[in-house]
Amino acid sequence: MDVEYDVIVLGTGLKECILSGLLSVDRLKVLHMDRNDYYGGDSTSLNLNQLWKRFKGEGTPPSQIGASRDYNVDMVPKFMMANGTLVRVLIHTGVTKYLSFKAVDGSYVFNKGKIHKVPSTDMEALKSPLMGLFEKRRAGKFFLFVQDYKENDPSTHKGYDLTKMTTKELISKYGLDDNTIDFIGHAVALHKEDNYLTEPAIDTLYAESVARFQGGSPYIYPLYGLGELPQGFARLSAVYGGTYMLNKPECKVEFNDEGKVCGVTSEGETAKCKKVVCDPSYIPDKVRKVGKVFRAIAIMSHPIPNTADSHSVQIIIPQKQLGRKSDMQIILGLLVISIIVTKECSLVHVRYVFCCSYSHNVASKGKFIAFVSAQAESENPAAELKPGIDLLGPVDELFIDTYDRFEPTNDPSSDNCFISTSYDATTHFESTVMDVLSIYTKITGKTVDLSVDLSAASAAEDDL
Repeated sequence: MDVEYDVIVLGTGLKECILSGLLSVDRLKVLHMDRNDYYGGDSTSLNLNQLWKRFKGEGTPPSQIGASRDYNVDMVPKFMMANGTLVRVLIHTGVTKYLSFKAVDGSYVFNKGKIHKVPSTDMEALKSPLMGLFEKRRAGKFFLFVQDYKENDPSTHKGYDLTKMTTKELISKYGLDDNTIDFIGHAVALHKEDNYLTEPAIDTLYAESVARFQGGSPYIYPLYGLGELPQGFARLSAVYGGTYMLNKPECKVEFNDEGKVCGVTSEGETAKCKKVVCDPSYIPDKVRKVGKVFRAIAIMSHPIPNTADSHSVQIIIPQKQLGRKSDMQIILGLLVISIIVTKECSLVHVRYVFCCSYSHNVASKGKFIAFVSAQAESENPAAELKPGIDLLGPVDELFIDTYDRFEPTNDPSSDNCFISTSYDATTHFESTVMDVLSIYTKITGKTVDLSVDLSAASAAEDDL
């Protein structure tokens, strides 16, 4: 605490740990502090005793649930896009050597009361009960075009310039109806809103991610839970000289007469610095509330019913089914089942049920962990989460949580405070990493080169 740092990072959430690692690799002198005695902040994974203490307070977990050490319960349940920006950052930094992953098996759509697989190839489109015969043929041709498209091979473009042609214009070439466009846009391409229809059609994130591990879905998931991610980047920072201090109370950010950051004080000591990176909880007067998330965590002795006994599932319950402004999703482990139907208005928020199991080293043998999350639209979490909880079947234990979402209101060029936004309710980490890369550029004036060789992740791929 008695030296001056280029950057002090407050909080060991995933965003802060990625930034700490990237800045340390740049040879900046970094001090990383956290008020907690564990890594991960809001994005940590808790063992059973920690989970019980956080939500139940007194007492101990019942013995039939299993040993505390067997559990790694995610506080921000998400999957990783296999070809997404987080995987590219992992490869760019070499953090893949600290982690092992499993592929997610598939994605499904809920239509007229039934679950159907989202077609991702021309053959699946032809077999899908989601569409009539003629629509299947049109959709099959569209999927075949997407499947064969190679950005650097004009012979696969069929004369279309997807950097200029909008998605709506491309889809119109195949004559797809509105129902098909909806599940392609939201269940396949994972867009939250309909804005993508007026944007260039070049976005191939989903298709490339599906091809990445040939798993039928674009997702992967780390063994031992998502809490392994911030710890991996923390190791990276330490290797490059970053200093870590956990269990540091208060962590008050100090400013000079010009309103710029000059240090951080904890336990009567002040460490000097030029810049501060932190999550919203460390400087509450420089953020504003932008929403609230309701979440239920269930420990079960069985997989989610009607999901083919999958150990890993995501279910999206669409807004139209619930009369809501936003969708709900259910996720179980590593097989993704996305449930999406035609909307009456644009998607605004995504709602989740997320479930994983002992096969991913996040629960005791024979146990499953399900998460039901929703963007709050009232002050009654139990009522809003009930449609998702009802899909789970019997549960051994249920925990209800709420948390507010914040975004920064300050100008970091004026005060040198770089504050991350709270984690959103999307199913993947794309928005999370884009926030990180934006902050990194504001701090350094540089961009991270993510044109990596994806084969560099072969060690992780071997674990699939």
